[in-house]
Amino acid sequence: MEEHVHLYPMPSGTLSQKRRELAPETDRLFREFSRGVFAAGALDAKTKQVIAVAVAHVTQCPYCIRSHTKSALGAGATEQEIMEAIWVAAEMRAGGTFSHAFIALDTMEGDAKK
Repeated sequence: MEEHVHLYPMPSGTLSQKRRELAPETDRLFREFSRGVFAAGALDAKTKQVIAVAVAHVTQCPYCIRSHTKSALGAGATEQEIMEAIWVAAEMRAGGTFSHAFIALDTMEGDAKK
């Protein structure tokens, strides 16, 4: 069996403590901000977590993908809802490339007129 090598370090209490020690006030404020963002409001907690899973895939944060997938499931999201949100994220990421092609096309057309 192939040995699994982690590209990113696994989160640990030791690393979390070090992060807190190096910038305690910022760490506290970030955690407070995060709790507020994910609290139920106009959007319920499940919807917010499903959105977070999609955004985590676009930002390609492996830690966020794992934690928000677990949180979404815990908030009642189904595996199908999570996968559908991931597909929406994939389309949006690809859509950015598709629509930005206009910049290259416009540039090429401008160069052709010279």
